[in-house]
Amino acid sequence: MPDFDFAASIRWARFDPGRTLARKPDEDLPFLGDRATAGQELLLDTCVYIDGLQGRAPDRVADILDIRLSNHSSVAVQELMHTVGVLDPSHPSTGTAIEQIRRMIEGMQSHRIFVPDIDVMGRAALLSGMLCRLQGYQRDARLRALHDCALFLQAQKLGLTVLTANVSDFDYLLQLIPAGRVLFYRAV
Repeated sequence: MPDFDFAASIRWARFDPGRTLARKPDEDLPFLGDRATAGQELLLDTCVYIDGLQGRAPDRVADILDIRLSNHSSVAVQELMHTVGVLDPSHPSTGTAIEQIRRMIEGMQSHRIFVPDIDVMGRAALLSGMLCRLQGYQRDARLRALHDCALFLQAQKLGLTVLTANVSDFDYLLQLIPAGRVLFYRAV
């Protein structure tokens, strides 16, 4: 197992602004344009899969997925499987939802699935702790923040761009770590 550099992680505290972050206006954020363009490979946030399954992804998401290489994170697989566990087994649509998630996960090419290493997870924990403190996140939002931070830092380490509809959390992450790359869309 690679060594975890605690001291290097702690130096990330320099990104702490010591105040609550305000959301930037949409026009100051990197949103998908009207036409998909070639560019860096993508790392898909879990909402991309969910929005696709629920028919809430705009056409330009499908367009960009057609022209850019898409990569997957074990973090998204973990969140999708959490969804499977949360679904009520007695609900009539649960079987269909689970089958859709199964097909989606099994359709991911194994050479395009990445697992965050100890460095990413350690720094993600520190960054999510800062985000939770600064933004006052409670309970479920804390776990979501940890997953978002892991995905964000994993993409940064791999040189990928995160594709997400989660504007507020990833806006905050870009404010804390401006070197990260994110491409936003709005679900329909």
